[in-house]
Amino acid sequence: MTEKENQPDTDLVRLSKRMGQLGICSRREADAWIEKGWVSVDGVKITELGTKIRPEQKITINKAAQIEQAEKATVLLNKPLGYVSGQAEDGYEPAKVLITDENHWNEDPCKKPFKPFQRKGLVPAGRLDINSTGLLVLTQDGRIAKELIGEESSVDKEYIVRVCQTNGQPNSEFPEDKLKLLNYGLEIDGKKLLRAKVSWINNNQLKFVLREGKNRQIRKMCEAVGLKVMQLKRVRIGAVNLGKLPVGKWRYLGADESFERKGYPSSTSNRGTRSFKTNNRR
Repeated sequence: MTEKENQPDTDLVRLSKRMGQLGICSRREADAWIEKGWVSVDGVKITELGTKIRPEQKITINKAAQIEQAEKATVLLNKPLGYVSGQAEDGYEPAKVLITDENHWNEDPCKKPFKPFQRKGLVPAGRLDINSTGLLVLTQDGRIAKELIGEESSVDKEYIVRVCQTNGQPNSEFPEDKLKLLNYGLEIDGKKLLRAKVSWINNNQLKFVLREGKNRQIRKMCEAVGLKVMQLKRVRIGAVNLGKLPVGKWRYLGADESFERKGYPSSTSNRGTRSFKTNNRR
């Protein structure tokens, strides 16, 4: 019996799950591709959903899958006040309604024309609440969604936040120990937050750099140390900056752009390759 034949079944992993782990595509996309016969393992076409493989086996996607993946749209929107990130709620429209030909930034470096059908299937990869503005990513690509909001995401986000002290004191007298708490030591709903980078830009504004995105996290952090958020704007996600994109306008994510920043580990560093073979790492 060979070494591979002698491996226990506990080493096997569902093919669609493994494709997601490697950053090839989302699990849902993987299942669709498998049904279409677009996925091979060690050169053998797989068409049965639920097929399990060994982690070290080579996964290949065919040209049809590559073409479909390349056509998936990812857009960057400078979200205005008054729009929610996801589904419509309490009478407020979702930010996706702004993805129109009229709102396409005329200085978009990516010269692709807008196609109305591309708006279908766009979902926000992260949230900005109704009272926040700035960079919002909407994508049809499950790999990008996982890179930005997956459990193993390491992509940081930068925010400019205008604040005032709730006790009426000037911000210049904000205690240093509370600033240290904003950087590390706070809890939300009984769970300790990851280390952040928080610093004063001027007497009115703080810069927050976070590597997690809990619901209304910055507002809750500020409230915990006696600050009230007056304005909140996201200006960067990973290596992608809001830049000169006007409020209410959007542009495509360029083919040469990546959210991954140098010096930060990425859980989707294999994105862009077409054949995948890894060691059996746990």
